[in-house]
Amino acid sequence: MTENERGGPSRRALIGWGGAGLALGAAAAGGGVALSEGGLGLASASPDQGIAFHGAHQAGIATPVQDRLHFAAFDVKTEDRAEFVQLLKDWTAAARLMTAGKPVGEGAYGGLAEAPPDDTGEALGLSPSRLTLTLGFGPSLFERFGLADRRPAALADLPKFPGDNLDRARTGGDLCVQACADDPQVAVHAIRNLARVGFGKVAVRWSQLGFGKTSSTTPDAQTPRNLMGFKDGTRNIAGTETARLDQHVWVGASDGGAKSAWMSGGSYLVARRIRMNIETWDRTSLQEQEDVFGRDKGEGAAVGKAKEHDPPFLKAMKPDAHVRLAHPDSNDGITILRRGYSFTDGTDGLGRLDAGLFFLAYQRDVREGFIPLQRRLSAQDALNEYIQHVGSAVFAVPPGVRDSHDWWGRALFSKEA
Repeated sequence: MTENERGGPSRRALIGWGGAGLALGAAAAGGGVALSEGGLGLASASPDQGIAFHGAHQAGIATPVQDRLHFAAFDVKTEDRAEFVQLLKDWTAAARLMTAGKPVGEGAYGGLAEAPPDDTGEALGLSPSRLTLTLGFGPSLFERFGLADRRPAALADLPKFPGDNLDRARTGGDLCVQACADDPQVAVHAIRNLARVGFGKVAVRWSQLGFGKTSSTTPDAQTPRNLMGFKDGTRNIAGTETARLDQHVWVGASDGGAKSAWMSGGSYLVARRIRMNIETWDRTSLQEQEDVFGRDKGEGAAVGKAKEHDPPFLKAMKPDAHVRLAHPDSNDGITILRRGYSFTDGTDGLGRLDAGLFFLAYQRDVREGFIPLQRRLSAQDALNEYIQHVGSAVFAVPPGVRDSHDWWGRALFSKEA
């Protein structure tokens, strides 16, 4: 069966997946993997299955956390608004296919020998591996395309926190795409294909590979450990806790007034690359390690408790213990959804591992979530002796793609699209 017989454009009609004439509906046949409502993918347990791409919210936020990450921030290179909107449509069509385990466009082989293939091919024969692709818009994007009056106040620029040592090469970005999957090659393939589709219109500013999820959004699951060997964020919001998600993660219809209406059902993402001083930590006594976190290292239970999910008694911890300072009861109820990953990127040239935590946190309003929480932690947390924030970015993550006719960011551009 040819592509035309399947209802989509032929390769001869469209040379190159990123062409301005690409029809959004061409990938509709790849959108049939729908295991749950709302973009949560909570019904998906097998890596051979796909997680729903369509939904009220983007997948990759409240979705059960996968094992691997490839996160990329992009700079926009085009000044043409129509060209950028077409890119968003093309990216949506490609993402719809890849999250269903299908190749982009007409695939990695079998097309015209004189043209590059539509798909890079390294995921051929691999399952969807619960791939999710989550797109966000950085503050700098709103300086383009006449979008200044549509930037939500909740997309606040992050201040410089005490102890920050940010690398400009790992900070900021007009766009981001978070690819999570249980197979690292599937996640890398997704980012690589989107970068290929966007060639000439966007360019990768920085990226981060992650492994060993450090958070869980699955009810009653054990909390994964970070590279310091500790469990952190044991009271993370679960994907089934709809009331907590509505309260702390999803943007409400009335949040921010008319100029933020396009964000209803979305969320705000803070990404921080946190370098861990692994060698110093590894020479620290067990007692001090446990005092720093306010947990025992074996079970992950708070001081004086038996199980990791037992409610902590904060006053039993040292005043500068991380759990005590980060807990909602110490911060007027501030709650964020964590979705971080460990990383190791070789050495720093001085014989020390370049390793740590790639921190990802979703919230309803950055001004009421990460910013006040990080101000408290950066000023008092005992953990600061062993970590340093070296990369940073904040993004507005729009609501989900509703159906095969919808596309990433449509509501933002709808008045003019």
